[in-house]
Amino acid sequence: MSDRSRMKAVFVAVGAVAFVVSPLASGSFGGYDPSQFPVPQERPPAQPAGWAFSIWSLIYAWLVAHAVFGLLRRADDPGWDRTRWPMIFSLVVGAAWIPVAQISPLWATLLIWVMLVAALFALFAAPEEDAWWAKFPIAFYAGWLTAASWVSVALIGAGWGIGPGALIWAWIALGGLMIFAALVQVALGRVMAYAVPIAWALFGIAAANNTDRIAITAAAIVAAAGLISLSAQRRWDSPNG
Repeated sequence: MSDRSRMKAVFVAVGAVAFVVSPLASGSFGGYDPSQFPVPQERPPAQPAGWAFSIWSLIYAWLVAHAVFGLLRRADDPGWDRTRWPMIFSLVVGAAWIPVAQISPLWATLLIWVMLVAALFALFAAPEEDAWWAKFPIAFYAGWLTAASWVSVALIGAGWGIGPGALIWAWIALGGLMIFAALVQVALGRVMAYAVPIAWALFGIAAANNTDRIAITAAAIVAAAGLISLSAQRRWDSPNG
C-alpha cells in the first residue's frame, strides 16, 4: 500500500508539471479564435475578457505546491491518497487541452468537462487537514474549470448556430453556471476557494460586455457577488489546519 501510494503521489507531481509545461510548449490560451467556429464568434458575450485568463498562473502555482507537498510530506496519507487518481486523470487530460483547443473547440469542450468531473471527485475526497495544501488548491482549480466549462457550452451552442444566438446562449451558460456552482457549494460545505475563481470569471464576463450588453454585465456582477456571499458562510481556514 505504501509503495503504491507513493507512486500515485509521484504521478500527481508529474501530471502537475506536465500541466504547467503545456502552455509553454503549445502557447498560452486566452480564448478561442472566432474563425474556429462554423458561425464565427466575434466578441462572444459569454467569454471573459482576456485578462481573466491570467488566473491560470495562480492555479498552476497552487497545483504544483499541492503536488510537491503531497509527495514530500503526505505520500502515505490515506486522505490525500483518495484524491490522487482523479487528480492524475484531470491533470493528464489538462496537459493535452491547449493543443486540442487550438484545433477543435468541440473536443476541447468535451475535455474540459472531463477535467472538471475528475477534479470534483478529487475535491469531494480531499481531507480537511492541510486544507491550504490539499483541499483549497483543488477547489480553486475546480472552480475555474466550472466557469470555463459553462462558457464553452455557450460558445459551442452559438458557434454551431444552435438556437437563437450568442446572447441567449450566454444567458443559458450564466444560469447553468450559477445553479451548478451553488449546488456544488452547498454539497461541499461552502468553500471560498471554489467560489473565487468563478467570481473572477464572472467579473471577466462583465468587463468583456461592459455597457454594450448591460443586462449580461449586471447579471454577471450580481451572480459573482451572490456566490461570494453564499461561500462566505464558511471560513477559508479549516479548523484542522
